[in-house]
Amino acid sequence: MKKILSAALLGAFIAGQSVAVQAADDVTIQLKWVTQAQFAGYYVAKEKGFYEDVDLNVTIKPGGPDIAPPQVLIGGGADVIVDWMPSALAAREKGVPLVNIAQPFKRSGMMLTCRKETGITSPEQFPGKTLGVWFFGNEYPFLSWMSTLGIGTEGGDGVTVLKQGFNVDPLLQKQADCISTMTYNEYWQVVDAGLAPEELVTFKYEEQGVATLEDGLYVLEDKLEDPEFVDKMARFVKASMLGWAWASENSDAAADIVLENDDTGAQTEKHQRRMMGEISKLTAGGGKLDEADYERTVGILLGGGSDPVISKAPSGAWTHKIWDMAQ
Repeated sequence: MKKILSAALLGAFIAGQSVAVQAADDVTIQLKWVTQAQFAGYYVAKEKGFYEDVDLNVTIKPGGPDIAPPQVLIGGGADVIVDWMPSALAAREKGVPLVNIAQPFKRSGMMLTCRKETGITSPEQFPGKTLGVWFFGNEYPFLSWMSTLGIGTEGGDGVTVLKQGFNVDPLLQKQADCISTMTYNEYWQVVDAGLAPEELVTFKYEEQGVATLEDGLYVLEDKLEDPEFVDKMARFVKASMLGWAWASENSDAAADIVLENDDTGAQTEKHQRRMMGEISKLTAGGGKLDEADYERTVGILLGGGSDPVISKAPSGAWTHKIWDMAQ
């Protein structure tokens, strides 16, 4: 009887140890926008088991027009968020202590797309025109660009800003001369709606010298004082970058993984595969935050004339600590 009991206890102990070894740390990431190829690296990392390989159980929360990632983070609804640096630095100056721990996107995909029939051939011809602009933190790069050009944004001798919804209707319906688009998303929605590329004129922020950093990973500053959290984020970054690498090398398959995770059914294979191809151009060389890219972004945001996006150069807004551990 003793032997049987001992064997049973040993079996229970071994099973318990097995469960303990397999227990994964939970991580929740809040995306900046809805499920689409813009976030393929995270969906791929989950689907391919890269998170599981580093003992993480990752929950990916899609964003949307009514979701502000910094607020989700400070409210405890996520451990890490995807945000654009202008939005993150503006939030930091307002008291939300966001810190960039990695920068998967190296380049900006933001641009203004105009109807050619408006006669606009250069930014100097923007005054007197109506320009569609996204808000909710996405307006900061545009406002800095206009300040750099010395163009007002209150109408009159400057431009009239149309608060643009997250669609391309203002251009299609001729409510605006130009609208905000991303190289990987809304531009193609305009084309798919019937306007040929030769009927359009685009102004990429990258080419205008006013590109600011976009999709980066941010956490709350005080969390970085917790060694366990730091270790967890290092594993998260490592697995996420493996996901991005796989997505870039397997573009169509990555887009298909995104589609499998789209509960809304709003995305199409054509659009997501095309988007993934464009996204790969923006993530090439990304990962570790380049200090020169950071300084350029800060400089653009400070150059906002009488109403800059941020009033002073931030301190402590980024760290390589997580990235270095991830390597």
